[in-house]
Amino acid sequence: MKPASLGDQLREWRVRRRMSQMDLALDSEISTRHLSFIETGRSKPSAQMLGRIADCLEVPHRARNALLLAAGYAPDFQERALDSDEMAGMKAIVEHVLRGHEPYPALAVDRHWNMIAANSAVNILTKLAAPALFEPPVNVLRIALHPEGLAPHIVNYAMWRAHILHRLDLQIEASADPQLAALREEVAGYAVEANDNAVGTVSSIAVPLVLDTVAGRISFVSTVTIFGTPVDITLSELAIEAFFPADAESAALLAKLAAK
Repeated sequence: MKPASLGDQLREWRVRRRMSQMDLALDSEISTRHLSFIETGRSKPSAQMLGRIADCLEVPHRARNALLLAAGYAPDFQERALDSDEMAGMKAIVEHVLRGHEPYPALAVDRHWNMIAANSAVNILTKLAAPALFEPPVNVLRIALHPEGLAPHIVNYAMWRAHILHRLDLQIEASADPQLAALREEVAGYAVEANDNAVGTVSSIAVPLVLDTVAGRISFVSTVTIFGTPVDITLSELAIEAFFPADAESAALLAKLAAK
């Protein structure tokens, strides 16, 4: 397929961000006429101007490269595999963060929610899912919502499903990633009998993940960590999700399991 023109890409991002040409022109400090000429292909912006426009539109690294290439410039951001020699230091940081979170589960995912790394405590979750779901690439949202995954064990499944779909909606809105849109359609279509018998003590503050395990009921809340100043595409799209016990009973049970 022929790549979209620079003007088409800019227009799509502007519409996605719900900005008029005047709004974007004011924010990026160019004239509305000049921006109109760029969108129609009658004018070519400098790389610096294009970067300023992309900043105003909050365009992700991967899409910024596409804008630069469409304008005839070299891309700004490289994409290195996490297991490459150049990324060894970053990979070590990720693994250090994951190990440091034990005895609680933590995992690292890419932009499509494929698991990149995990600590040993994640076994508490993965033991509840069918082995077939761990064929590479291992997608944590499939594991969470699939009928053969965690879904039958999630006490507040309806709430957790709505939370995951909302997060996906925000990501799709921010990134315009078609693969994420396809993933959302897939997981939203899983046929699982929903139940919401217990939502945990923190339900009015954060959405918990309440699981019935062989060892007993465990309630988690999660946090997401991203790198603050990445200039590599892989690193900019990597996130670490760490789960914490949502109540004293869950903390005691997790400590007991870790001791074993």
